Amino acid sequence: MAEEVIRSKEQIYRGQTLEYLKGLDVRESAKFLPSRSRRYVLHNFDTVEKFIKNCEEKISRKKKIRTHLRDIVIVPKLVGLAIGVHNGRAFNEVRITAEMIGHRLGEFAITTAKVNHSEAGIGATKSSRALKK
Repeated sequence: MAEEVIRSKEQIYRGQTLEYLKGLDVRESAKFLPSRSRRYVLHNFDTVEKFIKNCEEKISRKKKIRTHLRDIVIVPKLVGLAIGVHNGRAFNEVRITAEMIGHRLGEFAITTAKVNHSEAGIGATKSSRALKK
């Protein structure tokens, strides 16, 4: 059998390679986002840039990235990071992939848990009220 060369799949977002998009400025990469996300990034680019700078600083100090900012739009520069997003009780670790670009961080840290109801307690129903005595 001949040796087969396995090529890594090149990640493409809206016709551009991920490496190209990572090299762009936040405002320049906003051109490739969906309209609602683009408007958020262009109006709040200073917040997004500050968040990216904070992430880079924590990576250089080998610290975990943790945030309460659930409304930050995921831009190409964040792809490949693992960010702890607060869900109201704990930090859920979210690994950012190319498919997540344009979405918000909070979409990937669910705030509600599945409720497991047990059986009704004494006094919960009219028939069980007689069992109290």
